Amino acid sequence: MSLSFEGRVALVTGAGGGLGKEYALAFASRGASVVVNDLGVDTKGGGRSSAAADKVVEEIRVKGGKAVANYDSVEDGEKLIQSALDAFGRIDIVVNNAGILRDRSFARTSDLDWDLIHRVHLRGSFLVTRAAWNHMKKQNFGRIIMTASAAGIYGNFGQANYSAAKLGLLGLANTLAIEGRKYNIHCNTIAPVAGSRLTETVMPPDLVASLKPEYVAPLVLWLCHEQCQENGGLFEAGAGWIGKLRWERTEGRIVRQRNKPMTPEGVRDQWDAICDFENATKPANVQESLHSVVSVLSQVESDGEVGANPAAAAASGATGSGFNPAEAIGQKLPSSSFSFTSNQCILYALGVGMSTRDPDSLRFLYEGHQDFSCLPTFGVIPSQAATMGGGLSSVPGLSIDFTQVLHGEQYLELYKPLPTSGTLTSETTVADVLDKGSGAVILLDANTYNGDELVCYNQFSVFVVGAGRFGGKRSSDKAKAPLPPPKRAPDAVVIESTTGDQAALYRLSGDWNPLHIDPGFAAMGGFRAPILHGLCSFGFAARHVLKRFANNDPAKFKAIKVRFARPVFPGQSLQTEMWKEGSRIHIQCKVKETGDVALAGGYVDLHGTSEASPEILPQGGGLQSDLVFAEIGRRVKDLGSELVKKVNAVFGWEITKAGEKAAEWTIDLKNGSGSVLRGPPGGKVDVTFTLSDEDFMEVVTGKLQPQKAFFSGKLKVRGNIMLSQKLEVILKDYAKL
Repeated sequence: MSLSFEGRVALVTGAGGGLGKEYALAFASRGASVVVNDLGVDTKGGGRSSAAADKVVEEIRVKGGKAVANYDSVEDGEKLIQSALDAFGRIDIVVNNAGILRDRSFARTSDLDWDLIHRVHLRGSFLVTRAAWNHMKKQNFGRIIMTASAAGIYGNFGQANYSAAKLGLLGLANTLAIEGRKYNIHCNTIAPVAGSRLTETVMPPDLVASLKPEYVAPLVLWLCHEQCQENGGLFEAGAGWIGKLRWERTEGRIVRQRNKPMTPEGVRDQWDAICDFENATKPANVQESLHSVVSVLSQVESDGEVGANPAAAAASGATGSGFNPAEAIGQKLPSSSFSFTSNQCILYALGVGMSTRDPDSLRFLYEGHQDFSCLPTFGVIPSQAATMGGGLSSVPGLSIDFTQVLHGEQYLELYKPLPTSGTLTSETTVADVLDKGSGAVILLDANTYNGDELVCYNQFSVFVVGAGRFGGKRSSDKAKAPLPPPKRAPDAVVIESTTGDQAALYRLSGDWNPLHIDPGFAAMGGFRAPILHGLCSFGFAARHVLKRFANNDPAKFKAIKVRFARPVFPGQSLQTEMWKEGSRIHIQCKVKETGDVALAGGYVDLHGTSEASPEILPQGGGLQSDLVFAEIGRRVKDLGSELVKKVNAVFGWEITKAGEKAAEWTIDLKNGSGSVLRGPPGGKVDVTFTLSDEDFMEVVTGKLQPQKAFFSGKLKVRGNIMLSQKLEVILKDYAKL
């Protein structure tokens, strides 16, 4: 299928010739409305003319395209964007292409030479992009291209001013890629090699002639298309070749010792190893970049020796890393007791997102409720104090820097519902110690008792950064292993927002790590802000399963296992995907805004569940639309009576894949309290819609207007076509789910 830009509005700066002109023509040829910006100056920024932009606009219009000219400087960014809004009503794509040259050797570069280059390239791109930014945020779509150069990436004689500005654009683009991700704004950087007014000053004429702009434009169009999910990339392109660049870093060496001064001689002696790329890493973000530096503190303090990289320890045994599994395994941590009242149970429930807005939650929030209960995942709290509260420091064979301790995985099994008050005692044992190379994993088994009665069992998987390579085993038969989800569409999906204060609230249940509340401490760990506790996300996911598949009955909850994969920031939304396999519910929890998997390989085991699920169960082979219909099913279940009153119709859906019918769905909002069923309709359907799985997703996410889908033949309708207007009641808030 060819890429179309119908309905999109693109602004290309410096589009009067060369690359910019080619971009403008290419966008217009594929249906985009184009703002052709060009100040009409010479290569050094002198003069001014409207002729260049006018000529490109005329060429587009002659070919049946839509375009307007703009003659403002990129330093008047608001005016450029206003031209797009005035002419076409929106702005979707910004290609920052305008540029000039003032080449001088560094010694001869004047203030004006420096400032003018930065004003056009770096400041101009900033001002144009900033003017478009809020418009893109509001429409939840934007594509931005920054134009760097090989001179910026590698340096080039006589172009200090130009090189600095061009590499500055890469830094700007990388940050915009991070900040824009949750608004579906993607920003990428290109370093093109093509014949233009600028390159003809530094390249032979025959080479300039062979490096045609049309060999770069296809890359720009792809990066700007809604199908492209590339974000934060850097690409070189020319002569039909495209390559992606990324940073590479040597393994490095620690060149200081504990309680000894660091010296230049120490740097000299390790210089070859510092510069050796044989075992290079490829850090992709600030967190990964800072990880090694932060880990140095643990390495130096624990080893006291000059080591390899921060992830490396000494060769084997207890020497070097301070880990001796033979001595540690089987050791018991000090016994601990945990006294609590109903207040702690309620506070925990609030901390993992429960709210009085949901009447079903009152049994966990109100001590006077006839079925007042403690959430099952509260079972991690009594033993966490013993496990993570410093008890590990007393275990022989373990030398741990607690600033390097990460919570890797968690398993919880309940043997009976938790009491809502009392005193629980936890006994914790080191079950195993594993060598993962970049760190050590400590498995801790914690049994929690109410008097003499065993209430629950936890297994904490603790990862100690930089403590590996002591010669230990990599796996253990004692570990409760995570499990991948089934390879089909989820049977249920729940999306719920956390609050900006979620971590501040959850920590009151006993996890006082400043990483979750102190911005300065979080920054030391490489995070842009304090992160949410992994066990808080764990609680959210468990609640979702309990509500969807166990009718909020804690007595049906048996066990839960998760692996903590990526951080979540307070205020982000958690998307729990669930697959029912008998009495086991496989779970995967994502950050909705980024798509990152936060909890992986998870499952919840339930007591006494039937094979029938209370949720709609899509049986298809991985159709994207199954997720949507499952979510509609949930919404109809919660609001069915209200929707029946508003809609009063039965909708049939035929979803195709590769031209063949792949699924049928019936949304009944006419009878009873409403229902969503998969399969052929059992009764009369008022209107039936037929379209492909891909086009269905385009429609429900707002990328394809139903009217356009209908008139282009992508959407076929049978029956009472006027009822299609009521679809908005069902689909309009899908993007907010």
